[in-house]
Amino acid sequence: MPILNTYLNFPGTTEEAFNFYKSVFGGEFSFIQRFKDTPEGADMPEAEKEKIMHVGLPIGNGGSLMATDVVPSQGFSLTPGNNYNLCISAESEEEAEKLFNGLSAGGTIAVPLAKASWGSYFGMFNDKFGISWMINYDY
Repeated sequence: MPILNTYLNFPGTTEEAFNFYKSVFGGEFSFIQRFKDTPEGADMPEAEKEKIMHVGLPIGNGGSLMATDVVPSQGFSLTPGNNYNLCISAESEEEAEKLFNGLSAGGTIAVPLAKASWGSYFGMFNDKFGISWMINYDY
C-alpha cells in the first residue's frame, strides 16, 4: 500500500518553516539536504547553495511533511497553487510506474519517471484536473 505525503514549496523559507513545524509536531528531520550537496549544486549561484533541496519531517503513522526551496536557477517560479504536491511513496518500482502512468494520463508531465540523483525512482506531473503529484520509490 503506498503512503501519501504532502510536499510543500517555499520561496527560500523552507528551513524557517520546517524548524517551526518541528517545534509544533516534535520529532527530528528524517532527511535534510541543501542544494550545495547535490550534483547540480556546483553550477548554482552562491546565494542558492545553502537553500533546502529536500527536507522530511515524519508526522503520524508513516507519513511525512516534506518540502523544498524554489530557487530561480532551477527554472521554477512559485505562485499560489503550485506551492504543494501530493507525494506518493510507492513500495516498488512497478507500483511507482503504475501510479505514475495512471494518474498522469491526460495530464502534463513535468519530470519523467526515472532514477534520480538522490537514489530514488522519481517523477512529477499535474493530472488532468490540475493537481500536482510526485511519485517516489526509494531503492
